[in-house]
Amino acid sequence: MKKLLSLVALGACLSFGAAQAQDKAPAPVVVAPAATPATPATPAAKAPTAQQSKMTTCNQEAGDKKGDERKAFMKNCLSAKPAMTAKQTQQEKMKTCNADEKAKTLKGDARKAFMKECLSAKA
Repeated sequence: MKKLLSLVALGACLSFGAAQAQDKAPAPVVVAPAATPATPATPAAKAPTAQQSKMTTCNQEAGDKKGDERKAFMKNCLSAKPAMTAKQTQQEKMKTCNADEKAKTLKGDARKAFMKECLSAKA
Protein backbone atom coordinates (compact mmCIF):
# COMPACT_ATOMS: atom_id res chain seq x y z
CA MET A 1 0.00 0.00 0.00
CA LYS A 2 2.85 2.36 0.79
CA LYS A 3 4.32 1.69 -2.64
CA LEU A 4 1.02 2.40 -4.32
CA LEU A 5 0.58 5.65 -2.43
CA SER A 6 4.17 6.72 -3.27
CA LEU A 7 3.61 5.86 -6.90
CA VAL A 8 0.38 7.91 -7.05
CA ALA A 9 2.08 10.87 -5.32
CA LEU A 10 5.03 10.67 -7.72
CA GLY A 11 2.66 10.51 -10.70
CA ALA A 12 0.71 13.51 -9.39
CA CYS A 13 3.92 15.52 -9.00
CA LEU A 14 5.05 14.65 -12.48
CA SER A 15 1.70 15.45 -14.06
CA PHE A 16 1.51 18.76 -12.14
CA GLY A 17 4.98 19.70 -13.45
CA ALA A 18 4.01 18.73 -16.98
CA ALA A 19 0.80 20.78 -16.77
CA GLN A 20 2.71 23.81 -15.52
CA ALA A 21 5.27 23.48 -18.33
CA GLN A 22 2.45 23.45 -20.90
CA ASP A 23 1.18 26.81 -19.63
CA LYS A 24 4.37 28.53 -20.74
CA ALA A 25 4.52 29.32 -24.43
CA PRO A 26 7.60 27.97 -26.13
CA ALA A 27 10.14 30.57 -27.24
CA PRO A 28 9.77 31.32 -30.95
CA VAL A 29 12.60 30.13 -33.15
CA VAL A 30 13.90 32.97 -35.31
CA VAL A 31 15.62 32.01 -38.52
CA ALA A 32 17.32 34.81 -40.48
CA PRO A 33 16.38 34.70 -44.16
CA ALA A 34 19.28 33.97 -46.46
CA ALA A 35 20.34 36.88 -48.64
CA THR A 36 19.84 36.13 -52.29
CA PRO A 37 22.31 37.62 -54.74
CA ALA A 38 19.62 37.82 -57.43
CA THR A 39 17.75 40.51 -55.49
CA PRO A 40 20.15 43.25 -54.34
CA ALA A 41 18.90 45.58 -51.64
CA THR A 42 18.86 48.85 -53.60
CA PRO A 43 16.34 51.66 -53.59
CA ALA A 44 13.81 51.53 -56.41
CA ALA A 45 14.41 55.08 -57.70
CA LYS A 46 18.22 55.10 -57.76
CA ALA A 47 19.77 57.64 -60.12
CA PRO A 48 22.23 56.23 -62.67
CA THR A 49 25.93 56.80 -62.05
CA ALA A 50 28.04 58.98 -64.33
CA GLN A 51 29.49 55.88 -66.00
CA GLN A 52 26.01 54.45 -66.60
CA SER A 53 24.87 57.74 -68.12
CA LYS A 54 27.96 57.83 -70.32
CA MET A 55 27.32 54.24 -71.43
CA THR A 56 23.74 55.10 -72.36
CA THR A 57 24.85 58.13 -74.37
CA CYS A 58 27.61 56.20 -76.18
CA ASN A 59 25.19 53.36 -77.00
CA GLN A 60 22.79 55.82 -78.57
CA GLU A 61 25.58 57.47 -80.57
CA ALA A 62 26.90 54.08 -81.75
CA GLY A 63 23.68 53.52 -83.65
CA ASP A 64 23.87 50.66 -86.16
CA LYS A 65 27.64 50.08 -85.93
CA LYS A 66 28.63 46.44 -85.51
CA GLY A 67 31.64 44.31 -84.72
CA ASP A 68 35.10 45.86 -84.51
CA GLU A 69 33.84 49.25 -85.64
CA ARG A 70 31.40 49.37 -82.70
CA LYS A 71 34.05 48.16 -80.24
CA ALA A 72 36.48 50.85 -81.37
CA PHE A 73 33.79 53.52 -81.21
CA MET A 74 32.63 52.49 -77.72
CA LYS A 75 36.20 52.35 -76.41
CA ASN A 76 36.90 55.84 -77.71
CA CYS A 77 33.57 57.22 -76.51
CA LEU A 78 33.79 55.75 -73.00
CA SER A 79 37.40 56.77 -72.47
CA ALA A 80 36.86 60.34 -73.69
CA LYS A 81 37.28 62.99 -71.04
CA PRO A 82 34.20 65.09 -70.35
CA ALA A 83 34.25 68.57 -71.83
CA MET A 84 35.34 71.35 -69.48
CA THR A 85 32.41 72.72 -67.60
CA ALA A 86 31.69 76.41 -67.79
CA LYS A 87 32.15 76.78 -64.07
CA GLN A 88 35.27 75.06 -62.74
CA THR A 89 36.47 75.22 -59.19
CA GLN A 90 39.71 77.05 -58.45
CA GLN A 91 41.39 73.71 -57.69
CA GLU A 92 40.36 72.29 -61.08
CA LYS A 93 41.66 75.42 -62.82
CA MET A 94 45.02 75.13 -61.03
CA LYS A 95 45.29 71.47 -61.98
CA THR A 96 44.55 72.20 -65.64
CA CYS A 97 46.95 75.13 -65.87
CA ASN A 98 49.75 73.25 -64.07
CA ALA A 99 49.35 70.33 -66.47
CA ASP A 100 49.96 72.62 -69.47
CA GLU A 101 53.35 71.90 -71.11
CA LYS A 102 54.15 75.60 -71.33
CA ALA A 103 53.77 75.96 -67.53
CA LYS A 104 56.22 73.12 -66.99
CA THR A 105 58.98 74.88 -68.90
CA LEU A 106 58.50 78.37 -67.43
CA LYS A 107 60.19 79.68 -64.27
CA GLY A 108 59.84 82.72 -62.00
CA ASP A 109 57.94 85.78 -63.21
CA ALA A 110 57.18 84.24 -66.60
CA ARG A 111 55.45 81.31 -64.90
CA LYS A 112 53.50 83.65 -62.63
CA ALA A 113 52.31 85.68 -65.61
CA PHE A 114 51.33 82.53 -67.51
CA MET A 115 49.45 81.08 -64.54
CA LYS A 116 47.62 84.38 -63.94
CA GLU A 117 46.53 84.51 -67.57
CA CYS A 118 45.63 80.82 -67.65
CA LEU A 119 43.57 80.94 -64.47
CA SER A 120 41.65 84.02 -65.57
CA ALA A 121 41.04 82.60 -69.07
CA LYS A 122 39.66 79.29 -67.74
CA ALA A 123 36.91 81.05 -65.77
